[in-house]
Amino acid sequence: MLRALTARRIATAAAYGGGGITALGGLTFGLVVLEARLARRLIGATPNGGPPAADGLYGPVAAGRPLSLVVLGDSTAAGLGVAAPEETPGAMLAEGLAATAGRPVRLTIVARSGARSHALSGQVDAALRVRPDLAVIMIGANDVTSRTPAAESVRHLADAVERLRGAGCRVVAGTCPDLGTVEPLMQPLRWIARRASRQLAAAQMIAVVEHGGRAVSVGDLLGPEFAADPPAMFSADRYHPSARGYATAAAALLPSMAHALGLVPDPVVARLGEDVLPVYLAAAAAAEVSGTELYGVSVAGRERGRWAALLRRRPAPAGARPIGSASPRVA
Repeated sequence: MLRALTARRIATAAAYGGGGITALGGLTFGLVVLEARLARRLIGATPNGGPPAADGLYGPVAAGRPLSLVVLGDSTAAGLGVAAPEETPGAMLAEGLAATAGRPVRLTIVARSGARSHALSGQVDAALRVRPDLAVIMIGANDVTSRTPAAESVRHLADAVERLRGAGCRVVAGTCPDLGTVEPLMQPLRWIARRASRQLAAAQMIAVVEHGGRAVSVGDLLGPEFAADPPAMFSADRYHPSARGYATAAAALLPSMAHALGLVPDPVVARLGEDVLPVYLAAAAAAEVSGTELYGVSVAGRERGRWAALLRRRPAPAGARPIGSASPRVA
């Protein structure tokens, strides 16, 4: 419940222009500062160049008008850490979408390494020039590491989703990853990064759903696999995913993309009160189970987007209990 209330406070501050809260605010004691500097030095010690260019046409060329897919966000969205274009998340998503739709997909990547959420405004400008059918946004990690106030980050994301939806583009957003899984981070910096990134992820989900998009909790999606086999899941810089890591994230996002475009119908939500919740409670629940999709629904005539349906693609952690309860009628 605490995470749900925190996420709602962040989202509310974003909507009304407040500064919001940040889990890192005030934590300036020397140990954390020294650990942050050490982590940056370790991560930067093995540069791997820029991400490979993956823009282009994917899928069956002679199968109709191409769908336009645009990827916005930071280095993770751009595919930093891999060597070949086909190993980037954008290419994997384009190939998967083309196979699902039975049509070619034209991929345009406007994501940039190092981008924070404030850069989304310019990226949306570039995205709208290609008239996208679908936009995928992956952003947030650099906001956490730069200690950008969470409400400010969420406000930029909400504006981006609103502009894209206003242009008739469907939107799927992957939330801020759990930075507590990054290998070079030590305690207490690891704990601080995990807390901040999960708070931001929950607030991002609220903003995306309320503005008509779909959100997928990335969280610690890669955490267990990274912990078991870091050399295989991390790239050389020990911060960005490897091709195998990106494939795991792409597999979580692709079903939501198919749902957004109407290529695959949304499953019937059967457990009202557990799978349909007020959006801030749903976001907090989704942040605990990576791979969960959230999308807005209308409940008993109430405004769409104030309630959200959860589609869980991974089992909930052992012993987890529903975060809230309700008995809505879904319309």
